[in-house]
Amino acid sequence: MAFTLLEQIEKVNDIKKIEKEKLPELAQEIRDFLVEKISTNGGHLASNLGVVELTMALHLSLNLPEDRLIWDVGHQSYTHKILTGRKDGFDQMRKYGGMSGFPKRKESDCDAFDTGHSSTSISAGLGYVKARDLQGENYTVVSVIGDGALTGGMAYEALNNASQLKTNFIIVLNDNNMSISENVGGISSYLSNIRTDRSYVELKNGVEQTLNKIPVCGDRLVKGIRSTKQGLKQFLVPGMFFEEMGIKYLGPVDGHNIGQLMRVLRDAKRVEGAVIVHVVTKKGKGFGPAERMPSRFHGAEPFDPQTGLPNARRKKASYTDVFSTVMCKMGAREPKLVAITAAMPDGTGLKRFRNMYRDRFFDVGIAEEHAVTFAAGLAAGGMKPVVAVYSSFLQRAYDQIIHDVCIQNLPVVFAVDRAGLVGSDGETHQGIFDLSYLSGIPNMCVMAPKNKWELADMLKFAIAYDGPIALRYPRGEAYDGLQSFRAPVVFGKSEILYDECSLALVAVGSMVKTAIAVRELLKEIGYSCTLVNARFVKPVDEAMLSYLAKDHSMVVTMEENVKNGGFGEKVLEYYNETDADVRVLQITLPDDYIEHGNVDLLKKEACIDAESVFKRIIAGYQA
Repeated sequence: MAFTLLEQIEKVNDIKKIEKEKLPELAQEIRDFLVEKISTNGGHLASNLGVVELTMALHLSLNLPEDRLIWDVGHQSYTHKILTGRKDGFDQMRKYGGMSGFPKRKESDCDAFDTGHSSTSISAGLGYVKARDLQGENYTVVSVIGDGALTGGMAYEALNNASQLKTNFIIVLNDNNMSISENVGGISSYLSNIRTDRSYVELKNGVEQTLNKIPVCGDRLVKGIRSTKQGLKQFLVPGMFFEEMGIKYLGPVDGHNIGQLMRVLRDAKRVEGAVIVHVVTKKGKGFGPAERMPSRFHGAEPFDPQTGLPNARRKKASYTDVFSTVMCKMGAREPKLVAITAAMPDGTGLKRFRNMYRDRFFDVGIAEEHAVTFAAGLAAGGMKPVVAVYSSFLQRAYDQIIHDVCIQNLPVVFAVDRAGLVGSDGETHQGIFDLSYLSGIPNMCVMAPKNKWELADMLKFAIAYDGPIALRYPRGEAYDGLQSFRAPVVFGKSEILYDECSLALVAVGSMVKTAIAVRELLKEIGYSCTLVNARFVKPVDEAMLSYLAKDHSMVVTMEENVKNGGFGEKVLEYYNETDADVRVLQITLPDDYIEHGNVDLLKKEACIDAESVFKRIIAGYQA
């Protein structure tokens, strides 16, 4: 496909050379380019299609990189990357060594802040504003935040502080009535009222158009009315929440009209203080399947650009599918079972539970902290809550896990999805810290299943358990090997799969599959090899470790987690404290942030794939 205008965008601010009447054509080329690239390589589609004109207007109104543009979450920054001269990077985007799918300061001076999690952009932007003012500098700061991200409490903490500003700070509210799934809660209803309140918009436009027709003084009258229209807005727009906080409100404005957007951004720059520019967009704009099914095209796998249908359908059930099935079955057996998600009923597998038990399902919006304390309240009130959340996002609620759940020893189940390496989303989404940050908390129990059957058994065990418990499982297809090894789940007890001597592999969760391959490689060269499925990271099965110490000279721990604070360190600590004559080799991920890329490739690079582990064992055993 030819992209005539896009070829003229080679670096930042090149968009300003495009003739005004050709901007709609450029917007269409950008949409066609995004569909072409994402249909081939995968990525975030619907959110990016929705902000094409908004991004263009921002680039036309700002002088990057001197001005600072901060994207909340950042998965909608693809057009921004194109307009800053990075379109050639899309063929390798989200691949190992290639361009990130999120803003990265190390990637471009035009990326003002690294993002990946929600509800952070206003805080970061406010920090930039204060840094600017303290250093006597003069540049514009714009934070773009979605209506879904406004369900996160951190955004309101930042708005509370921003209301005190006496210098300019622009907050663009991108309102598409969606986060990943459809928005829920009071703020969504409030914004919906503003979007649909045509009386205010039509009256404002009508008055301005009429006055503008008056010769000589029309423009001056319009400016005068704009400066005194506070009372009119208070009367016509329900609540005017932002203005009552002390933050100027402009909008709502059509987020797909570049001219209107540039005019309102020009007005926003004149405000001496914080100003909200309320922009209404359509998620998936311009691509029919994404408009109809924006949730499905939030993070899209490769698809047919003509139909929107995925190129290849997954044949095996994922761990998320298994969790979903068991939750639905347990919902029928346990009337006190309730499920909680932070704006991700589809991603966490709770959509079916919601459809079956609507009054026992709670979507709290993008508010992980609230989700955990809400679950604590439910547990204290006699219910059995299951909080389904991605490993990376659970980090946001660490204080609530400690303070509100574990201190009170409340029976809350944490279903920790996307644990371990998740691949293309990179550093901000890798679930590689949960074994460390969860197992260090008193009263918390931490489990990891070796395959899909054990996930089902562990979830049933967790629901029956009388205390805080976390069940972590990886992204993708559920391992269906070792079906014949299905010993009952017993608190704190591991499962010995093969019992030999000399060398023992003790693997956690997803690494059991890798350990099977390692054991086969070792057996081929004559090594005896015990294989243990750890099952519990906390408490550690000390009886099993003591048993291994009797006739094994080396114990190899294997986990898809960073080394610091992980399972291997706990095993090493036990053997050191008991003066056992056992060498411990820890197979872990490095204590570092791991970039985006194919999971198998990342495992190889991190030396936790079967071949790398085999070589490390041989080197260590023969040393």
